[in-house]
Amino acid sequence: MHDLTKQRNIGIFAHVDAGKTTTTERILKLTGKIHKIGEVHDGAATTDFMVQEQERGITIQSAATTCFWKEHRFNIIDTPGHVDFTIEVYRSLKVLDGGIGVFCGSGGVEPQSETNWRYANDSKVARLVYVNKLDRLGADFYRVVKQVREILGAKALVMVLPIGTEGEFCGVVDLLTRKAHIWDESGQPENFEIKDVPADMKDIVEKYRAELIEAVVEQDDEVLEKYLEGVEPDIATLKRCIRKGTIALHFFPTYAGSSFKNKGVQLVLDAVVDYLPNPMEVQPQPEVDLKGNPTGQYAIVDATKPVRALAFKIMDDRFGSLTFTRIYSGTITKGMALLNTFTGKTERIGRMVEMHANDRTLIDSAQAGDIVALVGLKNVQTGHTLCDEDHPATLEPMVFPAPVISVSVTPKDKANEEKLGIALGKMVAEDPSFHCEVDHESSETILKGMGELHLDIKVDILRRTHGVDVTVGKPQVAYRETITRAVDDGYTHKKQTGGSGQYAKIEYRIEPNEPGAGFLFESDITGGSVPKEFIPAIEKGFKLSIVKGPIAGYPVIDCKVVLTDGAFHAVDSSQIAFEVAAKAAYRQTMPKCGPQLLEPIMKVDVFVPDAHVGDTIGDLNRRRGMMKSQEAGPTSVRIKADVPLSEMFGYIGDLRTMTSGRGQYSMEFSHYAPCPRNVAETVVAEAHAREEAKKKK
Repeated sequence: MHDLTKQRNIGIFAHVDAGKTTTTERILKLTGKIHKIGEVHDGAATTDFMVQEQERGITIQSAATTCFWKEHRFNIIDTPGHVDFTIEVYRSLKVLDGGIGVFCGSGGVEPQSETNWRYANDSKVARLVYVNKLDRLGADFYRVVKQVREILGAKALVMVLPIGTEGEFCGVVDLLTRKAHIWDESGQPENFEIKDVPADMKDIVEKYRAELIEAVVEQDDEVLEKYLEGVEPDIATLKRCIRKGTIALHFFPTYAGSSFKNKGVQLVLDAVVDYLPNPMEVQPQPEVDLKGNPTGQYAIVDATKPVRALAFKIMDDRFGSLTFTRIYSGTITKGMALLNTFTGKTERIGRMVEMHANDRTLIDSAQAGDIVALVGLKNVQTGHTLCDEDHPATLEPMVFPAPVISVSVTPKDKANEEKLGIALGKMVAEDPSFHCEVDHESSETILKGMGELHLDIKVDILRRTHGVDVTVGKPQVAYRETITRAVDDGYTHKKQTGGSGQYAKIEYRIEPNEPGAGFLFESDITGGSVPKEFIPAIEKGFKLSIVKGPIAGYPVIDCKVVLTDGAFHAVDSSQIAFEVAAKAAYRQTMPKCGPQLLEPIMKVDVFVPDAHVGDTIGDLNRRRGMMKSQEAGPTSVRIKADVPLSEMFGYIGDLRTMTSGRGQYSMEFSHYAPCPRNVAETVVAEAHAREEAKKKK
């Protein structure tokens, strides 16, 4: 068994293009895991091993690797930055103990940084802040620190100060030791010297060092008392206090560097060892029952306790299905049988591997605190718990957002049709934010995802990885429907056939629910006018009906059904009769409730040069955008707006044309809002045309 105090499970997360993957490459080189650095722009980065990642220069799926630094074992996950793949960040942070938030020295706190930071807060993950790319034009360490404090509301604890700016950046001053680490121009990470603080920086170093010590001594009353008496703590005491505050999320140690130029990464690695928690120092995972309610029990990180492990990612590759698993307690050995509490079935552990991007090393056992991949599990999906058969327990499951965009795909011929089903089965298991369904009336397969790029990549994977030739339809928006007024109504279902008949009478109220509250069913029946055993059937009837709204057949959200009264027949009433009554009642009453079409509104962040701000805002207004804010940065202006998704198709091409290729944007789902009448009429007409086309087929 390895020493868990010398283990760190960490993730690297950031906005797209802040330098996560490049930072991971430098860490692997410094720790001796790789001998030649691969660059993202050359498509040669170790953790970007998908063809699509290498071509586009972005990370699409999180990759795991293990390396060693100063006798400490690091399990590292490099995550994507693009908003369409946020789900990879969410599920990685869910199983990690610590993280490194990478920020671009010139871009600062960008939109996806905020989302990832929020996920990390939700998962209570201790973090370091690393301000990267300080050699770039417009880079400003102090401005980024200010943004971390103001935009993220996070207390950035400055640990180092940069020496030189932009092209002159050559190293950092360590505030604890008051020593300067200066790299030469060879580009080799090991070629640096430790010198005294440059004369022109002594005042600012003392200022920031005093701020650092004042923030840190508050972690220990005894140290604080001595400090107030004029006794400065030694470095070992300061490090102990920094570690305590970091694990408690009171502050986030902040570092500076340029990963691409190999400057400053060693200090970040030292900080992972010194300040981020080992698996035993984080709050243990809460256990829940099968309905998701907390049981009050916890999975304690201990190799001798019963096994508790969470499957957080499924990946299919040339060797078969891999289930990435975080072990929270116990020890898993080859040949062991574990219970999947979600399916109730037992899974036998055949092979276990330690991952290094897409390479693997076979291992015979793994213990609490480890992140490993299990090979060939049949019925395990993301978020499932694997546990000891004799001591069953479920860990807190993961919650994934609903897709907002869809496209139809049609296989070119019969051979591709068979391959499509198998390929999509694997892809849906790998990515919980990717859904697919078959429209039986039109025989089209509908793919649903988080954005245009997300579906574009999925279609590319279908064609190249799985060899399925498909024709792709134009993207469709995931509209929703809701109601605007309450209606009291009743419905009686009577049917007399040869044998026993069917009878069910219900009285009910359908009313709008709070925005975002979804569908709610309540029963106000007293006195047994409808027996209790029939009420679930009524709820089921309404639940099955809300998938198709009265306006254009889109799912209904934010409505509430209250059962107020009813009647039954001792012989002719049944669960089926009440379910049929509920479905008919829905069809009868919904058109009376003032139905309304809703469209998804996206939170859009656009970065454009000063000269193009007017054109960009004008274009967003034409797209029915609602301007939220405008902030001037050192090299560009950041425009925040809420824009309907239906108006954003092909936006990247228009933005590049408008800004001579210099504009950038990202967007994520914000909320649903009522459609303007002219838009609603077009959507309804298109929906009816699709229905007619299906009938003709």
